[in-house]
Amino acid sequence: MQEQKLRKGVSDVSQEIGKYYYNYELELVERDAIEEVEQAECQCCGLKEDCTKVYITDVQECYCGKWVCGLCSEAVKERVGRSPKVAMQDALNSHRDFCQEYNATTRLNPQLSLTQSLRRIAKRSSENRNSKGLSITKLTRTISYP
Repeated sequence: MQEQKLRKGVSDVSQEIGKYYYNYELELVERDAIEEVEQAECQCCGLKEDCTKVYITDVQECYCGKWVCGLCSEAVKERVGRSPKVAMQDALNSHRDFCQEYNATTRLNPQLSLTQSLRRIAKRSSENRNSKGLSITKLTRTISYP
């Protein structure tokens, strides 16, 4: 009888140790599965995002070793898709230059940017009319008397 109680006591202890060991192994697996997050900065617009190292590496492989945010990556893909002759590096450089110009002008003074845009539109319109041979006529106001 004494021997059976001893065996049962040893069996119960070994089961408890087994549970703790199993839980410990699960924690190790979960800890390995959780990846470290770090902050990545877009090479074009400067936006910062928290990303895993695997994601950062995947994006860098697609974009010539540079990390770009989702919005910039779509703009670069569109540029490459529009004209297949444009290389990925050229599209990245073009978009980066656009972002830098935008940040230097539009963000600092949106009203000036609007004025410059309207000026460019008017200039293009004028050039189109001149190239088609249309003459620019002045509009004058007339007064009619009853």
